Amino acid sequence: MELSDILKKLSCLSAGNKNVIAAIDGGSGSGKTWVAEQICAGCDCNIFHMDDFFLRPEQRTPERLFETGGNVDYERFKSEVLDKILSRTRFAYSPYDCKTSGFKPKVHVSPKKINIIEGSYSLHPYFGDIWDLKIFVDADIETRLMRIKNRNPFMFERFINEWMPREDAYFIAFGIKEKCDIVINT
Repeated sequence: MELSDILKKLSCLSAGNKNVIAAIDGGSGSGKTWVAEQICAGCDCNIFHMDDFFLRPEQRTPERLFETGGNVDYERFKSEVLDKILSRTRFAYSPYDCKTSGFKPKVHVSPKKINIIEGSYSLHPYFGDIWDLKIFVDADIETRLMRIKNRNPFMFERFINEWMPREDAYFIAFGIKEKCDIVINT
């Protein structure tokens, strides 16, 4: 599917007074952020990154890390972002910064008809069936590994040994790719 087709679909979905929520899920290094940026360059929308909701150190308990899809603070994302999008009011949220183990300055959001949620775990079942459009972004493993190594060489081993296996378990357990309306290979 072409980007223009996705933009047309979002435009149709947002016709009238409809508030659209689209999710872009996929593995590390697959190109989710790039796809989201391309969509946002073509339409007036808000974009939210699941990476801003990585688990804080105190949340990284053995029980939570054992949980399929538990590698993200989905509770905070739902309360601080998804519930607010649905309320159609101005809001603010605090992105988590993994490098400092603290929060970045608040991001202030004005309501828009189209809202893009980008990142691994964006289709977590905890959020329910709220999605108007579900997109899965994929790439061959060599491409993904090259992108990860170029982007963050110091964390490369952690991606391979920890985060990618957790993502794969989440995709399989919840049938994420199969539930998507659109699959894009980058």
